[in-house]
Amino acid sequence: MPSEPAIRIDNLVKRYAPAKGAKGSVIEGKLALGGVSFEVPEGAIFGLLGPNGAGKSTLINILAGLVNKTSGSVEIWGFDIDRDRRNASRAIGIVPQEIVFDPFFTPYEVLENQAGFYGIPAALRRSEALLEAVRLADKRDAYARSLSGGMKRRLLVAKAMVHAPPILVLDEPTAGVDVDLRRQLWELVSQLNREGVTVVLTTHYLEEAEELCDRIAIINHGRLIANKPTRELVDMAREKIVAVTAAADLAAAPAHPDFGRVQWDGARGVEVTYDKDRLSAGQVLAILQEQGVTIADVTTREADLEDVFVQLTASAG
Repeated sequence: MPSEPAIRIDNLVKRYAPAKGAKGSVIEGKLALGGVSFEVPEGAIFGLLGPNGAGKSTLINILAGLVNKTSGSVEIWGFDIDRDRRNASRAIGIVPQEIVFDPFFTPYEVLENQAGFYGIPAALRRSEALLEAVRLADKRDAYARSLSGGMKRRLLVAKAMVHAPPILVLDEPTAGVDVDLRRQLWELVSQLNREGVTVVLTTHYLEEAEELCDRIAIINHGRLIANKPTRELVDMAREKIVAVTAAADLAAAPAHPDFGRVQWDGARGVEVTYDKDRLSAGQVLAILQEQGVTIADVTTREADLEDVFVQLTASAG
């Protein structure tokens, strides 16, 4: 990765203004971001995760210029958002979670209007090429309101790319869409990334983040609690699970001091959660056999990003 990051965020703070309560009392403004710092490498697909209310949307709205930060600094493609807002804005495209465009415009008109907003001369506009890229060329002159949900999502991506920004931010782009449409969107995003676009992604589908993202940052209660390469983050989970089907009904659930949790279905099924730094799957099976469990079938499950996410956000809460 190049030495200069696509986005640099340093000690970013956002506290909303105090509000008036009952009988003239003053309610302290909410601290949405409490000193967040991280960098997005150029050319990466970077995941920004966190529970609802963690501060992700506030951070994205600051990048988009929709919310003013309280303090700290933000650079987009090397441009400080305070000193050079114009160039910072031209370096980033935002795909919002909400579908926002005039339903009475055609896809072609939506892109042309957005290009005009950025002051792109007619001869330099790429509306036709963008419609081809998002597979909406055949819907060029249809009213936007007639498009399916997946088509509208793809049109939002094209709208965010009219000014050819080197950075694309997607805020929950697959929320509420079906599996096929989700796959189409990710094929499009992956293609843009292969062409050199840096992608920042927020999503509640953690399996997507694990599959797509090179690096992931996790925010909770307005603070950064993790920022690591995806594989390294997944490896933080120390727990593994061995699921065993016994050859005969068990009289009781197996027990051992080194077992974390044991789930027994009351008959032949047992799931043992263990710390992989203390035991191996083979040692777990040996302990079960020592306790008289005759094993008919066994499966294991590695930790995934969801396990790490739950552990980190629970401990940070």
